[in-house]
Amino acid sequence: MKQHQYRITVEHLADAKGNPSTYEEPLVFETGNHDDILRIVGLMKSRDDLTAEQATSFAVGLKLFSEVMLENKGHPLFAEFQPHFLDFMKKLKKK
Repeated sequence: MKQHQYRITVEHLADAKGNPSTYEEPLVFETGNHDDILRIVGLMKSRDDLTAEQATSFAVGLKLFSEVMLENKGHPLFAEFQPHFLDFMKKLKKK
């Protein structure tokens, strides 16, 4: 399957108490996705039910998760969840 290629960087800034991060290096990895994640982030930001930051976080997380699930259709970890996820995606795309 042809995929868009991405480099994902997650940098820990502070803990839940506001203390500066003790991690010296960010988490960086490369991954592919059948969808254009940046275009989807734009679509999510255009909705009026999430803030721009929430829409970005939601879209990126959802697309990363769904690609792993798609690539592992037969994995027992996803078997029970997959039908519910498909229903969720249909509802999300309707709005």
